[in-house]
Amino acid sequence: MDESKDSGPWWREPWPWLLMAGPALAIVGCVITIVLAFQNFSNQGITDGGVKQGLVVSKVEPAPEQR
Repeated sequence: MDESKDSGPWWREPWPWLLMAGPALAIVGCVITIVLAFQNFSNQGITDGGVKQGLVVSKVEPAPEQR
């Protein structure tokens, strides 16, 4: 009465692959974003009123212009 069907190895089932696809795509997207950021913007300086002190970047208000 208790007959169970052996479905075979787990990698032949579609559900594990569907469940792993989302996190795998997120990892690939993260790696692509990091690579593009380092390739395109690694040597760009801070130009918008920021001051870098070590690893901390602080925003500094520009001094009012005097005429």
